Amino acid sequence: MNNYKVTSPIILKDTESKVVIEDAKQKLKDTRKELGKLQDTLYAHGKYSVLICIQGMDTAGKDSLIREVFKDFNVRGVEVHSFKVPTELELKHDYLWRHYIALPPRGKFGVFNRTHYENVLVTRVHPYYIMGENIPGIDAVDNIDDAFWEKRFEQINNFEKHVAENGTIIFKFFLNLSKDEQKYRLLRRLRKQEKNWKFSAGDLKERKLWDKYQDCYEEAINITSKPHAPWYTIPADDKPSARLIVARILLDTLKQYEDIKEPELDDETKANIGFYKAQLEGE
Repeated sequence: MNNYKVTSPIILKDTESKVVIEDAKQKLKDTRKELGKLQDTLYAHGKYSVLICIQGMDTAGKDSLIREVFKDFNVRGVEVHSFKVPTELELKHDYLWRHYIALPPRGKFGVFNRTHYENVLVTRVHPYYIMGENIPGIDAVDNIDDAFWEKRFEQINNFEKHVAENGTIIFKFFLNLSKDEQKYRLLRRLRKQEKNWKFSAGDLKERKLWDKYQDCYEEAINITSKPHAPWYTIPADDKPSARLIVARILLDTLKQYEDIKEPELDDETKANIGFYKAQLEGE
């Protein structure tokens, strides 16, 4: 699964968007059971946390991927955060604040459905959104130049390096959806009455900016894919296969952390296990 990891600059339009894996749904069931067991061990070990960042265009399948990949997790061991338009309180802080306070504690998985990368993606496509952040020195959209974005990428890299050095294992997944598949999924939302609620006219406005978004994603991925916080470009046109690929990357990578083990009992408890058992059985 490492062939999906971004280890050198990519050209997004040349990156595959569709892979079909035979019997992907059954293989996912087997994989997520293993992930669930590993999550229990990570929780007991209590020294690492896992941050999973999921980005993608509208209809890329972020919500359903989260639902299916983490279905066998103990609910106490995973936290999902879906970041929408910043609230009034969030805008009174720097743009990373709301993401920092949502980071998973040691022993837990944290899933960011849309992430801190929205701050170099949607705000780059629509730079006037930056004005709502009330940043000193940024008094007009014309003040938002290349140096501004370079600094923001530097801040994001520093943020991820800091949390990685303090025990957070970071995965960043870009669900690489083709424009044709997005069209099909949007039409499906319109044709199926039970899916109508998912449709927004704003999706069509954003679709017209497809090429701009792709350019922004490509640059963000190339600048911020680091050994301690790698990006993975996941072919997203086939949902079952995309979910399996993500699950396998998580499992295969986390298995490499040989120090993640259930803690041993202290010597006194271990020496008295027989006594404790007899005490309970004698009730």
